[in-house]
This record gives sequence, structure tokens and C-alpha cells, in this order.
Amino acid sequence: MKYFGTDGIRGRVNSKHINGDMFFKFGLAAGKYFTNLRKKKQTAIIAKDTRLSGYTLEPALVSGLTSAGMHVFTMGPLPTNALAMLTKSMNANMGIMITASHNQFYDNGLKLFGPDGLKLSNKIENKIEKLIDQDIRKNLTFNNLLGRVKRLETGTNVYLKIIKKRINKKINLKRIKIVLDCANGAGYKAAPKLFKSLNAKIILIGDKPNGFNINKKCGSTYPELIQKTVIKHKANLGISFDGDADRIIMCDEKGSIIDGDQIIAAIALQWKRKKILKGGVVGTLMSNYGLEKFFKQNNIKFIRAKVGDKYVKELMQKNKFNLGGEQSGHIILGKYATTGDGLLVALEAVKALNGKIKASTFFNVFKKTPQILENIKCKKENVLNEPKVKKAIKSSKEIIKGQGRILVRKSGTEPVIRVMGESENINLLKKSIKTITDKLI
Repeated sequence: MKYFGTDGIRGRVNSKHINGDMFFKFGLAAGKYFTNLRKKKQTAIIAKDTRLSGYTLEPALVSGLTSAGMHVFTMGPLPTNALAMLTKSMNANMGIMITASHNQFYDNGLKLFGPDGLKLSNKIENKIEKLIDQDIRKNLTFNNLLGRVKRLETGTNVYLKIIKKRINKKINLKRIKIVLDCANGAGYKAAPKLFKSLNAKIILIGDKPNGFNINKKCGSTYPELIQKTVIKHKANLGISFDGDADRIIMCDEKGSIIDGDQIIAAIALQWKRKKILKGGVVGTLMSNYGLEKFFKQNNIKFIRAKVGDKYVKELMQKNKFNLGGEQSGHIILGKYATTGDGLLVALEAVKALNGKIKASTFFNVFKKTPQILENIKCKKENVLNEPKVKKAIKSSKEIIKGQGRILVRKSGTEPVIRVMGESENINLLKKSIKTITDKLI
């Protein structure tokens, strides 16, 4: 698609697509699409993370939506799933999250949700893209039908009330000490408030956003911070979110990293024992092979989706599964949410520990197959179609054939090519990866 990637729209601020002019067009096109559905109440809800550029892009987006006849509620900084939940609970037509997720401050973007709290399908995104490229005058509403704008400050409290009710409102975490890294992002208010309300002892980091420090040497893409802090304070667990708090990475009391695959495995096993798990689990092409073997050994169905939590959710719905997610920490608890939610997942995991089970025991349920992931920055748009790169990928797969697997894909959120390989034979794995990366550099 022209504008949408695997997770909404994303790019460098004041670049080709991420600027005030384009955000007006995005708002106008999205507003036009939903007003064309002819529902009585036309309402959009907007939340954002803590990037400085949000102050530039949000007004442009609001202007586009109201110009299409949508009424708009702005919520300020909120986790992505909070926006999804509020879109549904407030009976809004759509929700828009202004965020670039785990990217640095100089990037920004949009994630769009429908009235059901689900991310928009590729089919709907395609329709909106066509409206974006139309003459602006075709999408403007009559001057007496312009939308109104209102700021709501209650979003965080309403969101926390919803998730505590869904998990267990009587939960008490007084026996647990947690290191909480909010990535200086969208969860910097909600996450501490949630765990303090449940009496957990908290060592708080990444809770002082200044517009520039979101995801900067903190958060789920920099778990070294919680590792060090957990050891220093002798905490039971470290929890790290990304910029919009829809993904989570943890570490145990020993400082060992707990990734999305390990979290999914532990929750799946617990849900199966409690007879909560429905159908099976959806992972992605990036999910560790050790996870797949673990599910097979425990008679839990496992299927792989394309990378992106939107695709995970689509397969969950299709197969009527209620658990799925990605190694990166996007985890969907279908029993409670429609999209990834770091706070919900953290609460579900911590509830299971309850001060009695060590994190190193609870999350250590399968042996990971050695995996190497290389992210190669590449300016060329179609580098994967170059003959030398195609030949290298083919050679790499021949090298590792029968002893592992290689996956090469273009990132849908960053200008990089992701080269991932898995094998018990480390030397062979390194050789296979290098065969490809040498042609990309």
C-alpha cells in the first residue's frame, strides 16, 4: 500500500507523509470514509504518545476530521489499547492513536481503530488511501455540518477501571517489588497508577517524558535498563513497555530477559490448566521454533501469522483463539482486549506470580532455539528484488537446509531489512545470516 504499513502509518516527522499537510489529509479521508457509512453519531477519539511532534500533528488531524463532519474527543497521552477500549465503550465511529510505537522521537505516525476497537483491515485502509489521494474539495463537508472538538481528561481513569474489572478487581500485589520502565511514553501515567493502586512496591523509571526521550535508552527496546535496576533493588520482576505501551518485555529476579514468546508460553500453559484457553495460540513468522515445539508437546494448537499484531488478531478471530502475539512483546489477551496491551499482559503475569512463584520459574517453560536477528538499514526501496540479494537468500537457505530456517523481510515500521535465522548449529547459522547481510550492506 502507498501509506499504510504493517501497523498503521509511520515515518520521519516533516518527511513525505508525516507532516501537518498529510495529517490533515489523513483526517479528512478517514473522516469521509466513516461519515459515508451514514451512522447517526459521527465521533472520533484521538490519543497520542509523548513525542514533541504530537503537538504539531494532532491539530492538523483534528482539522481534517472536523472538516469531514466528525466530532472529535482528544484524550492526550494514553496507551494504544486504552484508545481502542475507549473507542468501543464510548460508541465512537473510530479511534486514532498518534504514535510511532517503539521508534525514536524523530518518527511519528498513526494507528487507526474501528468502532469495535479493532485495527482497520487492509481492505478499509485501501479505501481510505484512495480518499487521501482525491481532490480535497470532494471530501469537505458543508460549513454548517463541521464537527466540534472537546478535550477529555478522564481517559486514564476510565481505562484503568476497565482493565482492573476485566482481570480481577480484588487483586493485591503487596508482596511484589516491581521495576517499571514506562519508556517515557504513553503509559507514563497509567502504568504507575495501576500498580500503585494494587499495592505493589514500585521502582519507577522512564516516567519523565520531555518530548525527546521517548524510547531513548529505555523501554522494551532497551531492556538492559530493567536488568540492571532489578539486580540493584533486588526486585521480583522488571517490566518494560514501549512508546505507546502496547508491547512488553520483562526480566526475572536474576536479570534474565523474558521476551514475548516466553510470556505467551507461560500464559498459555496457565490458561490451559485453568481451562481458559480457547482453541490455541497464534504466533508469527518470527516466533521461536522452540515455542512451536513446546506447544506441540503440550497439545496446544499453534499457527503462525504474518508479522504485525493486526494479522495475529485476524487469525485469532478466524480460528476462534483467545491468545496470540509476537516475540517483540505485542501480546493480545483475547479474553480481555482487541489489541496488544502491555499493562494488561503485565497485570496477568504479575497476578500469576502473586509473590509466591519466582519469575525465573514461571516464565522458563521452554528451551529457545538459538536465533539471530540482524536489522540492516537500507535506503533502497526494492533491495530484496535485486538479483544479487535474491541469489544470496537462496544460497543462505541451501546452507542451513534441514538444520534450521531463514526469514528475510522488509520492516513495515522502519527503513530496515530484517534477517532472522534459527538453528542449533550456531556456526552454520552465522554463516547463513552473513551470506545475506553482506549483500545488503
